[in-house]
Amino acid sequence: QVQLVESGGGLVQPGGSLRLSCVASGRFFGISAMGWYRQAPGNLRELAAGITNGGSTNYAASVRGRFTISRDNAENTVYLQMNNLKPEDTAVYTCFAEVLTSPGQGMDYYGNGTLVTVSL
Repeated sequence: QVQLVESGGGLVQPGGSLRLSCVASGRFFGISAMGWYRQAPGNLRELAAGITNGGSTNYAASVRGRFTISRDNAENTVYLQMNNLKPEDTAVYTCFAEVLTSPGQGMDYYGNGTLVTVSL
């Protein structure tokens, strides 16, 4: 069984920063892509940022230039550094990982989510 555990959410003022972390644990062959979805109240879920095991990244247009995704492959950990946060960044951020359960076979796993609130 694979588990993803997030940390780092919380309340921050506009213009502030937060760093989210997500650690994958369990039995698996490897991890290809990792990243973060987010969903604000009343909105559809969107991909905030993703990163491949080779380090290629992609970002939602709304966060590009403010958020930075990175990963530590040895520790099966993905990070999301969020700077210059805006009220519209308020959302539940959920980590995901494309886990290789055996060579050539994979499944997507998700964390439970962590709430980020940007407010005065």
